[in-house]
Amino acid sequence: MATQPTWTLAGLAQMLSGEAHGPADLVLNRPAPAEDNDPQGIAFAETEAFLAKAEVSGVGAVIIDRTLRSPSIPHLRVDSPRMAFGMLLHLAQRPLPLNPDIHPTAVVSPLATVEAGAQIGPYAVVERGAVIGANAKIYPNVYVGENCKIGAHSCVYPHVTLYQDVTVGERAILHSGVVLGADGFGFIWDGKKRVKIPQVGAVVLGDDVEVGVNTAIDRAMAGSTRLGNGVKLDNLIQVGHNSSIGEHTVIAGMTGVPGSVNIGARCVIGGAVVINDHTNVTDDVTLGGRTGVDRDITEPGAYFGTPALPAREGIKALLMFTKLPEMMSRLRKLEKKVGE
Repeated sequence: MATQPTWTLAGLAQMLSGEAHGPADLVLNRPAPAEDNDPQGIAFAETEAFLAKAEVSGVGAVIIDRTLRSPSIPHLRVDSPRMAFGMLLHLAQRPLPLNPDIHPTAVVSPLATVEAGAQIGPYAVVERGAVIGANAKIYPNVYVGENCKIGAHSCVYPHVTLYQDVTVGERAILHSGVVLGADGFGFIWDGKKRVKIPQVGAVVLGDDVEVGVNTAIDRAMAGSTRLGNGVKLDNLIQVGHNSSIGEHTVIAGMTGVPGSVNIGARCVIGGAVVINDHTNVTDDVTLGGRTGVDRDITEPGAYFGTPALPAREGIKALLMFTKLPEMMSRLRKLEKKVGE
């Protein structure tokens, strides 16, 4: 069973390659925000403003840059406070409990393959033809459908569903509520009603992919819906059938990627972005939050607004939009004067 970590100021200095200033045996149990009244918490401050917050908040200690002034509370001096705090977060991370091997209540088909070191939790289901890679973690109530493959060292949290023909690479993380391989949104009008088009393709995720809570990635109509290596998806994202997302692209929550969209590598896509179907976005594009993409983006760079414009133009257009009532009032006054 994982327990709450306990450190001393001196011990953290050694682990984080820092210099301790304060009682060497000061006990610290957890990372904390700079403004928290937490005598056993340790925060970080990159600026004077956050350092001042930490001094008056009651937090136990603070990690600071070597160039900042000496605060009145215990502290660690490091080269990069943000990087050091990130290392601290790794030290503080506690995995969810999971049984070794295969839990007795799990239902694993004799025609499935479970490789060495894999863990499968209570009430999980692994269907025929599925492969669970070495040292993968399958938490309770996960459904792994026919011919699905989960790569080595991947982590699949409770209540994830993989329908059929889903391939997940190595070291992937699928958070609770993720659905991979549900039918794409395909219908035709026969003159009287909507007729469902069968969706018989696959979903393929590369290595080191992370998919957030309640995100859905639809199976292709034919072929594959694809996410490249290192793609990171936030919570509540929809990826439609036959779309592809290039390596190391990150997408924030509430964004909609409909069918047959191609997003390039190393893109950064903000929250609540909407992209038209059958649209292409090239590599190294940044889309600001709530941007609407209605046509191909062929040049790298930052874009904003609806329709998407180069960021500087999009921001100007938004500012002008907020002034429209004032401009209309002035225009009416001018029209009245001209009429007189």
